[in-house]
Amino acid sequence: MENVKAIIKPFKLEEVREALNEIGVQGMTVTEAKGFGRQKGHTEIYRGSEYIIDFLPKTTIELVIADDLVGKAVDAIIRSAKTGRIGDGKVFVLPIESAIRIRTGEMDEDAL
Repeated sequence: MENVKAIIKPFKLEEVREALNEIGVQGMTVTEAKGFGRQKGHTEIYRGSEYIIDFLPKTTIELVIADDLVGKAVDAIIRSAKTGRIGDGKVFVLPIESAIRIRTGEMDEDAL
């Protein structure tokens, strides 16, 4: 099992969800986030004053999936989240030692 964590632009969430659904991913956790990387924020003018916006809105998606789906999931995320501009995001893949479904007590891949 692997934890696939993707940080994407918020307006790409629905496209990513649909792409993951097409390959059989059944669930995910989505969190609104703020951050910056090479983009380093931007400046905006509000009522005549200039403000520096350091942290940009992002969306974090987390999936815990079976090893055989990881490659397809990463490809689906990259394909559907890509705009070709700076700030498209990142995908991280981390190993998961164990998973337990609280309701039934099922463990590992059965719990997914």
